[in-house]
Amino acid sequence: MRRLARLAALALAPLLVAQADAPLLVPDASQREIEIAYSFTGADLLLFGAILYPDRRAAERPADIVVVVKGPSQSVLMREKQKVAGIWVNAEAMRYRSAPSFYAIASSRPVERIVDARTRAIYELGLDSLQLSPIGSEPQAVQDRFVRGLVEQRRRTGLFVEAPGAVEITDGVLYRARIAIPARVPVGRFTAETFLIRDGRVLAAAVREIEIRKSGFERFVAAAAQNHAVAYGVVAVLLSVAFGWGAGALWRRF
Repeated sequence: MRRLARLAALALAPLLVAQADAPLLVPDASQREIEIAYSFTGADLLLFGAILYPDRRAAERPADIVVVVKGPSQSVLMREKQKVAGIWVNAEAMRYRSAPSFYAIASSRPVERIVDARTRAIYELGLDSLQLSPIGSEPQAVQDRFVRGLVEQRRRTGLFVEAPGAVEITDGVLYRARIAIPARVPVGRFTAETFLIRDGRVLAAAVREIEIRKSGFERFVAAAAQNHAVAYGVVAVLLSVAFGWGAGALWRRF
């Protein structure tokens, strides 16, 4: 229900903008396409834009900007390990139907000081407000434990990021924020959502799409694995056998 409410709110955003007294967001990104090659070590994505007020008048009161960058949703299986007789083994597990492969939020102030918990849940503003859609009916305490584990795991790898105060607003009109894209970022279509918020209300919202894809030989390998899975598997096995045989031959010679 929360996800449906959020989608409905985003769909209604253009209607709010259409009102005569509503501001308009004009966002953009330094890169609309990011290509991943063998030497890719990450990227620095600059998100910027302008706030246009009706009749070009200045804002009556200062507003806040929140920028959220999301990667493609994916199904995730989380396993919890326990030590049994001195050996770490898989214990409980939980699967999530839909979780963002990448999530970064930057804001002009800490987001909990900008909007209340209900609004954060509707728009998924913050790691504690993500709607992960668990499969199953586990007790809430168990779900919360697995959510904390998933968030902490992806935070360590740079795939989940929170940057309060990272959005700079100039003269109440121009804004900019930098989001670090890690080397382990997944490929796919990303969205950069920008929200203009004042007095706890979302006044305007806008979305820009960013494509992250492999290039060169990495792109060829990824396309082969996806489009020709059987042939890719056979070639991979043959190459492994060939390299193993070659290494054994060299070892016997020397």
